[in-house]
Amino acid sequence: MAAGKTSLGKRVARELGVPFVDTDAVFVRAHGPITEFFASHGEAEFRRLEAEVIAAELAVPGGRIVALGGGAVLRESTRKLLAAHPVVLLMTTQEAVLRTANLARRPLLRDDPEAWGRILAERKPLYDEVADVTYRTDRATKEQLARRVAQWARSFGKKRGLSAGGEAATPKRSES
Repeated sequence: MAAGKTSLGKRVARELGVPFVDTDAVFVRAHGPITEFFASHGEAEFRRLEAEVIAAELAVPGGRIVALGGGAVLRESTRKLLAAHPVVLLMTTQEAVLRTANLARRPLLRDDPEAWGRILAERKPLYDEVADVTYRTDRATKEQLARRVAQWARSFGKKRGLSAGGEAATPKRSES
């Protein structure tokens, strides 16, 4: 959450010459602003519809960069779908989030910015379950990270002998 998925994802997509999709933006186009949706329908309904959006986007054929919201891993159905795709986890620190994120647009942090650490602690095992590689976004520039992630994605595809979305597995690792 607030690790820079959208800005980095766009850069990586440009570097790889593939489309970029932000599932939060897809959700907003279909259902309105997430903060308002949370307020009127609750988190459970948001997560249900978010999972539908993600499933639809992951079903589109061809290589793409698809950015998921930080809570997408809470749904088991989403985690199962992600097992068939290369997954990059972006991590940061609470200090970096509080310094850079627009908290008014983040319903889980708006009223309690310190909740980020608690939320991360709850979700970390799920992130680790789905991630093939992890990058820290607070340790390099966006340009450096985009090059590193794109290089990893190219190498991942070559190892699998497939384009993004194939079935083979690769060892999990962490990058700075």
